[in-house]
Amino acid sequence: MPQIVENVLGAAGRKTLSLTKDLHKVAVLINEVFYWTIVSPLRGKPPRVRAAISEMVKTGYDSVLVVVVIAFFVGAILALQSAYQLKKFGAMLYVANLVGVAITRELGPIITAIIIAGRSGSAFAAEIGSMRAQEEVDALLSMGIHPVRFLVVPKLIALMLMQPALTTFFDVVGIFGGFALAVTLLDVNSASYINQTINALQVNDLVTGLVKAWAFSVVITITGAYQGFQVNAGAEEVGRRTTASVVTSIFMVIAFDLFFTALFYYFT
Repeated sequence: MPQIVENVLGAAGRKTLSLTKDLHKVAVLINEVFYWTIVSPLRGKPPRVRAAISEMVKTGYDSVLVVVVIAFFVGAILALQSAYQLKKFGAMLYVANLVGVAITRELGPIITAIIIAGRSGSAFAAEIGSMRAQEEVDALLSMGIHPVRFLVVPKLIALMLMQPALTTFFDVVGIFGGFALAVTLLDVNSASYINQTINALQVNDLVTGLVKAWAFSVVITITGAYQGFQVNAGAEEVGRRTTASVVTSIFMVIAFDLFFTALFYYFT
C-alpha cells in the first residue's frame, strides 16, 4: 500500500513539474513576443515589415477562398436549421435575426479561427520546427538575430491584421448564405429579410466578434510558435508538434471564446 501511494504521488509530482516547466516556457515566449512587437519598435528596432506583408499574403489572401466557401455553407445550414424550429411558430422571418447575430457574435470568429489554426497555425509550427531540427534557429542566434523577432513577430502582426479581416468576410458571406437560402427555399421576402437583419444587428455584435478574432490570432500564433520551438529531434517530432499545435490552438480558441462570451455577456 505505501508503495502504491508513493507511485501515485510521484507520478502526480512529475506531471506537476512538467506542467510548471511548460507554463514557464510559454510565459517566457509571451514576454519575448510582446517585447519585440511593442517595446522594441519604440527603441528603434522596428519589425520586419516585408516579412509581415509576405505572411499577410499567406495567412490572409490565400485563405479567403476556403473561408468564403465555408461561410456560405454555414450561413445556409444555420438558416435551414433555424427554420426547422421557427416554422412551428409561424416566425420564419426571425431566421434573419438568428443567422445575423449567431454568425457575427459566435460562428464567424470561432470557425474562422479553427480554419486558420488548421491552416496557418500548423504552418507556423512546421516552419519553426523544421528550422529547429536543422539548427537554423541556433544559426540565427550565433549571428546575433533573435529568433522571436525574426520568425514570430511578422507572423503575429500578419495574423492580428488578417484574422479580423477574414472574420469580416465570413460574417458577410455567412449572412448572405442564410439570406440566399431563406429567399429561395423558405419563401421569405428578400426586403423583409434584409430589414430584419439590419434591425437585429447592433454595433456590439460586430465589435464582440472582431475582438474575439483579434484575441484568437494571438493565441494561434503563440501556440504555433511555442510548439515549433519545442522541436529537438528530426522530422517525426516536427509532425507531432505540428499536430499538437492544431489541437492546442483549437482547445485554446474555444476556451478563450467562452471567456470573452461570458465577459461580454456580463459587461455589455
